[in-house]
Amino acid sequence: MNRAQLISEIKKKNSFLCVGLDTDLDKIPTFLKDFDDPIFEFNKRIIDATKDICVAYKPNIAFYESLGPKGWESLEKTINYIPDNIFTIADAKRGDIGNTSRMYAKTFFEYFNFDSVTVAPYMGIDSVEPFLEFEDKWVILLGLTSNKGSNDFQQIKSNQVPLYESVIRKSQEWGSPENLMYVIGATHPESFAEVRDMAKEHFFLVPGIGAQGGDLNGVVTNGIIDDCGLLINSSRGIIYSGDGEDFDQKARQAAQSLQLQMASYL
Repeated sequence: MNRAQLISEIKKKNSFLCVGLDTDLDKIPTFLKDFDDPIFEFNKRIIDATKDICVAYKPNIAFYESLGPKGWESLEKTINYIPDNIFTIADAKRGDIGNTSRMYAKTFFEYFNFDSVTVAPYMGIDSVEPFLEFEDKWVILLGLTSNKGSNDFQQIKSNQVPLYESVIRKSQEWGSPENLMYVIGATHPESFAEVRDMAKEHFFLVPGIGAQGGDLNGVVTNGIIDDCGLLINSSRGIIYSGDGEDFDQKARQAAQSLQLQMASYL
């Protein structure tokens, strides 16, 4: 999916909501475990309930690969079930030497046909460039993440410049706003405006709204641009809204609540 197609979907739905499919066998409703593939059945119902109000889905790969071959099968069925007009994110956080990164890119872009993949920048251009070679595919680079441990390294300063700032500025030499996004956590409201000033046209994937306590208004106020430039992710706050047979409708209600707030900014 290219940038124009993504922006078109945002405008059509008045939404920049990304639903995270962090599907955990221990957390899904018990009755689903009677199905041959409980993970896919859960995802299928979440997708059916939210596909008209979100613009992206983000399976976290760890929840699938931890189940071995059956988990990879559930992931494949899930990605094939998501409608073509919805942006897909492989939340894999890959990043290795060039040859290895090329294989990771083939996995997610060719085999699974995801639109994008999250990539760790620690090893530099070698680990990122192979992902950028695929047409109409996106790298979503870890910039300033929402977890508590982000302070351990991302905020370390060299010549008064935090590491995350060096990553964001340097990586813009490798990709463009047409194929490079950044993960910028909602739990860093004090830095959000500064990050937007560094990357004026790039899309941001924003985790941390909902269960992690991030503030939607603060993110949008400091991060929105003319063509939106934001994908706000909510995972647990949506998919685990209910634990009964109506869990999918509870998820829809949670997603719709966020979407209605987003519509007021567009």
